[in-house]
Amino acid sequence: MNKLSLLIIDDHTLFRSGIIALLRRYEEFVLLGETGDPMAGVKLAKRLDPDVILLDLHMPGISGVEVLKILVAEKIRAQVLMLTVSEDGEDLIDALCAGARGYLLKNIDTEALVAAIRQAAHGETVVCPEMSSKLVEGVRNPGRKVAKGEDENPLSPREREILSHIARGDSNKEIAQLLNLADSTVKIHVQNIFKKLNITSRVQAAVYAIDHGFR
Repeated sequence: MNKLSLLIIDDHTLFRSGIIALLRRYEEFVLLGETGDPMAGVKLAKRLDPDVILLDLHMPGISGVEVLKILVAEKIRAQVLMLTVSEDGEDLIDALCAGARGYLLKNIDTEALVAAIRQAAHGETVVCPEMSSKLVEGVRNPGRKVAKGEDENPLSPREREILSHIARGDSNKEIAQLLNLADSTVKIHVQNIFKKLNITSRVQAAVYAIDHGFR
């Protein structure tokens, strides 16, 4: 039997422990790692190269969809299953558009979860039955998203350049050296970027950059 390797990223310790205990009943699954820290989860995914990632949607500091976008940008090969309590249709559409292989509610029964992991590992998209009608509604009425071109980028050319470096993980000092600028100048540009985009962290800046093709 071919083994399927798994990684779990979920900030709820008790839920994570329950899923781990459940999956260990199945010899076909190999748990490579688990964490409640979203960005630590990204590092684990890069290092461990799992077949399937079970990813929570709502976590402190950064959402599961943002984590998913980073995983996609980093070219992580794992299939990602969102495992969440959210029955919101927009959350479903956002996750699938970001690259999730499936969307499951946390009240899913054991056999359905196991089947979903198997399907995802083979490249099949899986949406729990409770969310199927919302998926259809989202496909029929995609107008909730801002039309392409309406969301004009408010950044100057220099700010866009700096944002690209932020998305690559460069520090202010490294950006200053690369662009031959003073550290204080880069700091001011970064502050302006955060203000214009209404964000508060470099992770959010990186996600914005990925979404808007600055990498």
